[in-house]
Amino acid sequence: VGDAGMVSEKNLKSLARGGGKYIVCMPVHPGGEVATQVVNRPGRYQKVAENLRVKEVVVGDGERRRRYVVCHNPQEAQRQRRHREKVLEQLSPELDSLRHQTNKSHTRRVCELRASGRYGRYIRLTRTGKPVIDRARVKALARLDGKFVVHSNDDTLRAEDMALGYKQRQRVEEAWRTLKSGLKL
Repeated sequence: VGDAGMVSEKNLKSLARGGGKYIVCMPVHPGGEVATQVVNRPGRYQKVAENLRVKEVVVGDGERRRRYVVCHNPQEAQRQRRHREKVLEQLSPELDSLRHQTNKSHTRRVCELRASGRYGRYIRLTRTGKPVIDRARVKALARLDGKFVVHSNDDTLRAEDMALGYKQRQRVEEAWRTLKSGLKL
């Protein structure tokens, strides 16, 4: 079981070598297969737990087919929505103060905001070079609230098993963090 940080074609081939089975969380890159063909594919979710719903998606045919499970946590979706609203609430007055500048080139502050991990994803520049909130990007990110995608090469696993198997990894990591913090490791 692995996280999105370890996903590459080379790593997945290595894990599958010799009949090895894996479950990995897939990164959702704009324009990538997961973003375009998996996350937004219509279908009904099945409730697995209070905070977990799953939907199976298969892309491709035959040996080249890939099996994904879109997982949705409604509680996490609400948390992410509230966080985004708070960030946009903070960003809006900042951008308003920058719009009143008369020079044509953007300032160091605009560069800092666009490079920021907190604000950068929500900003775009107009044709005149003024920073504004990118409403299309905000809407696209809102569609991903509470969602993550799991992939496996094991056809014997049900969608629920894949999702719960991945979540088990999170519990194990949390237990290790708790243990190490108590030991000051």
